[in-house]
Amino acid sequence: MPQLEVDGAALTYDDEGPRDGDAVPLVLIHGWTANRRRWDHQLSHFARTRRVIRLDLRGHGESGGAGVRSIEELARDVLALLDRLKVDRFVPVGHSMGGMIAQTIALSHPERVERMVLVNSIGRMTYSRGRGLLMAASTRVPFKLFVATNIRRAFAPGHPREEIRAHIDASAATPREVVMTLYGAMRAFDVLDRVGEISVPVLLVHGYHDIQLPVAQMLRMAKAYPDAEVRIIDAGHELPVERPAELTAALDRFLTVKTHTG
Repeated sequence: MPQLEVDGAALTYDDEGPRDGDAVPLVLIHGWTANRRRWDHQLSHFARTRRVIRLDLRGHGESGGAGVRSIEELARDVLALLDRLKVDRFVPVGHSMGGMIAQTIALSHPERVERMVLVNSIGRMTYSRGRGLLMAASTRVPFKLFVATNIRRAFAPGHPREEIRAHIDASAATPREVVMTLYGAMRAFDVLDRVGEISVPVLLVHGYHDIQLPVAQMLRMAKAYPDAEVRIIDAGHELPVERPAELTAALDRFLTVKTHTG
């Protein structure tokens, strides 16, 4: 379990796969209250042929550190880790809040991004009435109940309950201060008017049943990208664990076919 100290936080990460190929590394960035294990299927598949790096963001999973007040601070953590690992150019793959981090990196350091993948993510945070009421109630209910309600909403109907319970337990292990501070950071996130500056190929993969960040919001963003490909999958907000093989296949096509056709 390698760790690196970055601005007072011990960031836990995995760095696997060959270093001698032509393919640029993949950098897998998880979402709010999640951890790097969300990417197990993708790590196992892609590390056979290319370098793959995934991390627990500060305050999440097995990483230390307190909550931060902006997505830019999390983006700096990711870049600091990659600098220590001597990774210059890469493909960020971000889920939900991780997609916000990926877009922030693409806008601030475009020379480092080969192409980008956004999974269940958007360029401007807009909550539905139901999600807004849930967040408003967050200070009045037990923390684990708040987390459990939020996670259950993230999965499409019919997903196995035992798997949902496991993800609730993992998310509830994220310190409350980290969860709520980053909620504020996501509320403030807005790059929708700037995504047209991101000229690299972008794949946007979204769950049809996502009620946390609905498909309509993603499609609005997709239209602003100069070179965007959209893939909608029969899943909810937790696509990496709801439909891992389908997500991996979509990434594989994007990374291979589009690389050769330019």
